[in-house]
Amino acid sequence: MAGKKTAKVPRAAYEQELLRLQTELVKLQEWVRAEGTRLVVVFEGRDAAGKGGTIKRVSEHLNPRVARTVALPKPTERERTQWYFQRYVEHLPAAGEIVLLDRSWYNRAGVEHVMGFCTKEEYQLFLRQCPIFERMLVEEGILLRKYWFSVSDTEQQKRFRQRLKDPTRRWKLSPMDLESITRWEAYSRAKDEMLVHTDISEAPWFVVESDDKRRARLNMIAHLLSSVPYHEVPPPVLELPPRPPSTGYQRPPRDLQTYVPDHAASL
Repeated sequence: MAGKKTAKVPRAAYEQELLRLQTELVKLQEWVRAEGTRLVVVFEGRDAAGKGGTIKRVSEHLNPRVARTVALPKPTERERTQWYFQRYVEHLPAAGEIVLLDRSWYNRAGVEHVMGFCTKEEYQLFLRQCPIFERMLVEEGILLRKYWFSVSDTEQQKRFRQRLKDPTRRWKLSPMDLESITRWEAYSRAKDEMLVHTDISEAPWFVVESDDKRRARLNMIAHLLSSVPYHEVPPPVLELPPRPPSTGYQRPPRDLQTYVPDHAASL
């Protein structure tokens, strides 16, 4: 369970293994593109559970034209009148694409339900329809992987405090995040209920213990790679052409162009 005390992964070992796994992710990407595969990876969990950092490590060396991250804002007034899953459908991958969902349709089973942003009827309808919707995706041939990042209350509050003090990460903390502290048990019950209804054999949930961010990232990426039957696709043979001889071109004088000031020289 989240919160269990384990030794943190040493930074050197983490960086070495992360690079190896990221190299494999590039191979996975090329296989997806060559085979016309459609891959959807769902990242869910409490606020500050480490989803965003993991997504960054997954996508760091991938081609953004192949692998894209989808993090939808709150629905518009028009979207509120649509079928709940409708706005997510348009972000599903085409052949040869990977979609990383930074939160997903499971918002309805979590924050919307706990905070009262949806009715009880809408919540119950979601729990009935979600397994059907996901079975449809899998039957269509989409590879669907779902990860729940599990963080302890102690570690979550520690990360919230760090965000409050760090001006580069302060934007990550919202009043909604702070509200989640006072509703810890309500979110726990909502998560348990969600898993009961949506942990289906066609699209099971995989829980990632995330109190140690390094361990969580390595474990999640390694599992994703192990769950997809990819293989290395030989890259095309490329050779740099010889540079042609000069035809007399000369660059214009520097004073005819406006250059960025050399801020680095002041360091």
